[in-house]
Amino acid sequence: MICAFYGFIFGLFIPYIARRFAKFMPATAAYALCQIFVPGKKTKGISKQKEYKSFMWRSFMSGLLTGLLSYLFYLHFGAQGLAWYMAYLWILLLLAEIDWRMFLLPDILTVPLLILGFAASALGWGFVIVQDSALGAMVGYFLPVLVSLLLVWRDKNAFGGGDIKLLAAIGAWLGVLPLLYVVAMSSILLLMYSILKRRRSAAYGPAIVMAAIIVALWFF
Repeated sequence: MICAFYGFIFGLFIPYIARRFAKFMPATAAYALCQIFVPGKKTKGISKQKEYKSFMWRSFMSGLLTGLLSYLFYLHFGAQGLAWYMAYLWILLLLAEIDWRMFLLPDILTVPLLILGFAASALGWGFVIVQDSALGAMVGYFLPVLVSLLLVWRDKNAFGGGDIKLLAAIGAWLGVLPLLYVVAMSSILLLMYSILKRRRSAAYGPAIVMAAIIVALWFF
């Protein structure tokens, strides 16, 4: 249960960190941490009581979701290597929240996620061996680039740079075949959301994250 508790605590801060990202573009990790946790500055948009209550409710629900998924990862993968799996899960959830708010997947999170995927595989704690990790990262990068070239005549923003880096990072964690399932599942999820909400465009990051979590639990 300690894993669920830590997940809950981290999840409480996900909406806050996402709001802080919405106010600045971090150039370095040190600058980002300084700006996120600097005291004396109010988070934009939560000064009014109604919006503040909505923000607190979203933080609470984020904590519950993160805690539940953390506990599910513990039950599924066990205690060995759990810190690596928690890093995979928590960074993905934070990226989903940031992309949902501002249509941005910052390099300050996607690049470390990619590096952690390589490191976990190299040290024997990842989902796949290091060769599959490297191949998955390459496919995760070049596949959306090729798709973008094919679709550029219709939509020049078919894949954003952040989406490509996120898929490369997920490929480094999961390997090639699970990555293809992530791409297919995320496309279906995004299509369903667009139809239900009657929107022509939406953030792709949250759909990728949902698919990456489901596929990780399904394949491994």
